[in-house]
Amino acid sequence: MTARRVPRWIIGTQPDRRDGTDTVGPTTTAGQWLQLGAVMAAATLLYLVHSFLRFRNYEAKGYDLGIFDQAVRQYALFREPVVPIKGVDFNILGDHFHPILALLAPLYWIWDDPRMLNIAMTALLVSTAIPVYLFARRRFTHATALIGAGAMLLWWPFQAMVNWDFHEIAFGVPVIAWVIWAIDGRRYWLATGLSVILLAVREDMGITLLAIAMVLAVKRAWAPAVVTAVLGVAGYVFATSVVIPHFSPEGEFGYWQFTALGPDMGSSIAFILTQPFDAVAVLFDHPLKVGLWLLHFAALWLLPFLSPYTLIGAPILLSRLFNDRLNVWSPVYQYDAILAPVFLMGALEALARIGSWRQARRERSAGPAERSAEPAAGHDAGAVTSGAGCGRARVAGMGDATGAGVRPWRLPTVFVSVLLGCGVLGTMFFPAVFPFQRTVTGDTWQRTEWAWALDRAVDMIPDDVCVEAADNAVPHLVDRTYVGLHGDMGDDLATWMIIDTTVEELGGWDPLTPGQALDRAERLGYEVVSKDDHGIWVLHRDRPVDPVCANYVP
Repeated sequence: MTARRVPRWIIGTQPDRRDGTDTVGPTTTAGQWLQLGAVMAAATLLYLVHSFLRFRNYEAKGYDLGIFDQAVRQYALFREPVVPIKGVDFNILGDHFHPILALLAPLYWIWDDPRMLNIAMTALLVSTAIPVYLFARRRFTHATALIGAGAMLLWWPFQAMVNWDFHEIAFGVPVIAWVIWAIDGRRYWLATGLSVILLAVREDMGITLLAIAMVLAVKRAWAPAVVTAVLGVAGYVFATSVVIPHFSPEGEFGYWQFTALGPDMGSSIAFILTQPFDAVAVLFDHPLKVGLWLLHFAALWLLPFLSPYTLIGAPILLSRLFNDRLNVWSPVYQYDAILAPVFLMGALEALARIGSWRQARRERSAGPAERSAEPAAGHDAGAVTSGAGCGRARVAGMGDATGAGVRPWRLPTVFVSVLLGCGVLGTMFFPAVFPFQRTVTGDTWQRTEWAWALDRAVDMIPDDVCVEAADNAVPHLVDRTYVGLHGDMGDDLATWMIIDTTVEELGGWDPLTPGQALDRAERLGYEVVSKDDHGIWVLHRDRPVDPVCANYVP
């Protein structure tokens, strides 16, 4: 049997030994790696400048930067992760299951500052460019893959996450991209192994493992699919029925917020199965939900819906849209970052699929003379042949065709270029969705009088005391005090308060207004130390410091 000659525009691909499917892609040169590194370095600089300016300007908040700082700080001290921002003696594992945070503890031995979490999250997000680039490089040219990776790093979900300061889901962003890369390369057991990491990121990742198992089943990797599904169910049950109830003050997992479907999981599943049209309607019953659909898929030309990899993001997106809380439908939080590589990789895979259909149709319509005129696969063409027994090679990518009879397909490059262009335009003109706009236009480079006033207030707080502080002041106190939000620490522990009267509420799950906080301070016997410094009040009461406060941060 003679080897089939593969079109020139997949130069350098290496067919899989079983069925000829391209699973490796062309070798990336040192120069190309340097270009990818330059893109990642630029993104790193932008992320860190934005994060550090937010911290300096008192825009970073106790929810979530302060919370995660307290948890990681306690891990670094080899203690259980008690987080006063969530409540007195509150173990954060009673809120969400994210033991992977302990991996950040050694960073605090280098620099025990909340901004270390900004650095860690930046590294995690930027590293996602590597699997996305490699995934795209299997199919397309280096330029297309590079632009695609850069577009993702500038896209609004990553900007929103950086603007949120820190969240545990940052660990899941590169991992889920590597999972898709592994599945795409037919490294199915590696995909299963990487998926297990997600179970330590957050309790709901167990459901995501079921979606990964579905994709593995689509690929007919039956054993890895079964193992992944079993691990997903076991991980979810272990986190939500064992660990979280054990540490939770209420003794149960308290995040069932899907009453639009039913009061519990069983009734919700029954509703979805018996009334599917009503369930779908819930996904579009608010303008924010419609906006979220459009933001995720319109710029990707709806292409992710043609790829099975999009299934992996479905549980995360649908769980938000079915949720009762309006804030999880908004694109300004951290929730979308893990979806960005999933949907982008799905769109790229769909483009390659369309290219395969296009090439197959052209070959069917071409006459024998045209087919024989295709450039020969050899040293001069650089194309790859699939030998006897390898089967028919799948056309998996579109690149820079230059040979006679083979026209280059530029749509993938156009697609990623348009996506990058949207990111650039959004960053310049639409700060509501692209928050880097304030940094790149210089809006955040000047400090306000309000920020200077908060600086003065924080400096008045002594070390090793209990403090109730406004949400924006909390990250500046976590490294030397036992700090929580107003009303969340009881009435006995705190001896200092910082109240910000310029905001509507002072932060937390059930936040107090500034007026309520001032009334409470008066009732508890606090005296004013600094009054209304650009809206910032500092108050103190003279009583002994509780040992809990003095020993929390050595």
